[in-house]
Amino acid sequence: MPVFYKLLGTREWFAVHHTDDVMRKLLRSSLKTASVDASGWHDAGGGGGSREGELSWLTIPNQEQSVLEDVQHIRNHPLVPGNIPIYGDIYDVKSGKLVEVPAATAAGRAR
Repeated sequence: MPVFYKLLGTREWFAVHHTDDVMRKLLRSSLKTASVDASGWHDAGGGGGSREGELSWLTIPNQEQSVLEDVQHIRNHPLVPGNIPIYGDIYDVKSGKLVEVPAATAAGRAR
């Protein structure tokens, strides 16, 4: 993230975790952009997928705590300017919504 600030002048940062593990299935099916609706993610199809996405998608038992820890780690890093706000969110794969983790956003407030 400090690289993006240095090179692009980013003014706010986001630490985003996600729910569910649909990536493996989607990547295996095709490399085209997937779509999401009320029932979840759907692959565009058409083949051309790859098993290269079969890496270990680690699951995190307490996502809110993990997001908070990531934001705290970023906030306290010596290369992160204090005036950059850092937000913590969880991306709900099924609904397509970004859900704020208030404790993480509070920990990432600009100084």
